[in-house]
Amino acid sequence: MRPHRRRLPATPVSRRDCCRDADMLPEAVALVRRFLFFLAVFLCCLLLYRDSDALRLLHHFSSYPASSFTAFYSPPVSEERGIEEVLKDAAMEDGTVILTTLNEAWAAPNSIIDLFLESFRNGVGTRRLLNHLVIIALDKKAYRRCLHIHTHCFGLHTEGVDFREEAYFMTPNYLKMMWARIDFLRSVLEMGFNFVFTDADVMWFRDPFPRFYSDADFQIACDHFLGSSDDLQNKPNGGFNYVKSNNKTIEFYKHWYSSRETYPGYHDQDVLNMIKFDPSTLNIGLRMKFLDTAYFGGFCEPSRDLNQVCTMHANCCFGLDSKLHDLRIMVQDWKEFLSLPPSLKRDYIFPWAVPQNCSLDSLRRYDAPQSDDQRDEEE
Repeated sequence: MRPHRRRLPATPVSRRDCCRDADMLPEAVALVRRFLFFLAVFLCCLLLYRDSDALRLLHHFSSYPASSFTAFYSPPVSEERGIEEVLKDAAMEDGTVILTTLNEAWAAPNSIIDLFLESFRNGVGTRRLLNHLVIIALDKKAYRRCLHIHTHCFGLHTEGVDFREEAYFMTPNYLKMMWARIDFLRSVLEMGFNFVFTDADVMWFRDPFPRFYSDADFQIACDHFLGSSDDLQNKPNGGFNYVKSNNKTIEFYKHWYSSRETYPGYHDQDVLNMIKFDPSTLNIGLRMKFLDTAYFGGFCEPSRDLNQVCTMHANCCFGLDSKLHDLRIMVQDWKEFLSLPPSLKRDYIFPWAVPQNCSLDSLRRYDAPQSDDQRDEEE
C-alpha cells in the first residue's frame, strides 16, 4: 500500500507581504542595473589602462647635463621603466648588452628589422644572443613594432628631430641620427654597461664574441681592412663595434661627440677617421682594434669564407629598396649554405650572390655640387 501523505494546510499570504515583495522587485532591478553599469565602466577603464601601458614610451636616462634626449611622453612615476632597468634586464653576466636602433622606415613588416632578427634565429650560436638585444626605437611606430616582435625595447626621442622616415646617407637628418647615436652610447657607458652596437642591417650569422680581442677597449668593424688590427689606416665603419665601459671609453666618446663641432657637416664615421690620429685621442690611452672583414664583412668588402663569417653589413649601399633586395638574397645564401652536407661546407667555397643593387658607386653626398657634365647626363 502506498503510504498516505497528509497535506499541510496552505499558508495564507497576506496583502501586506505581496505589497512588500512588489516594492522590492524594482529596487533589486535597479541594483542589478547599477552593478552592470559600474562593471562596464570598470572594464572600459581597464582596457584603456592596458592600452596606454602597452604604448607608453619610456624615459631616457642620462647623467650628461647637455643631453638632448627626452621621452615620447612622461608616464606616472609608478609606471616608469627607464633605460637603466631595460639594460639590466638584457645584460649578460659581465654587464654586456647588444644594442641596435630602429625607426619607422626600418620597422615596417617584412623590412630590415625582420631580416635582422631572422639572422639571429638562423645563425650559429646566435639565437641565445637575442636575450641580450635591446632595440632602441627612435619614434612611436618603431616602438610599437618592437613591443610586438621583441622583448627588450626602449623608446628614445631626440628633441627637434623626426627620425620616422628613411634617413638618406649624408642628409641633415642622417647626420643628426648618427650623432644622437654617439651621444646615447656614451650615456650607456656611463651607466657601466659594455655594449656591442650593431646597425639593424648587419646580419648575425655566427656568434662574434670569440672573435673579439680581449685586450681592447674599443673595437670596430671596417669598410676596408688592411691586414692588421692595429693599423690606424684601416677604414672603420660605425655600424658595428664592441666597447667596454671604463674611463677611457667614456672620455673617448665625449671627445668623439664634441668633435662634430670641429668638423661640421661630417658624420661620425668620417670624424672618427680624422680624430683617430689626433694626439688628444692618443693621450686618452684607449686601446683601439679594427675587426677583420674575413669575420666581420659587408658589401664594401665581403667575408669570403662562410665557415668563418660572423656578421655581414649592408654597407656601401644607398636606399632602402636596394638594401632589402640584397639583404634578402644574402639571407637566402646563408640558408642554402647551412643546408649543405658538412663535407661540402668544409671543402666548397660558397660565394655570396651579393652585392647586386648595392655598390660603393651608389653612395654620393646629396649636398655635393654637381658638375656641368653630371647635370647634362641627368637632363
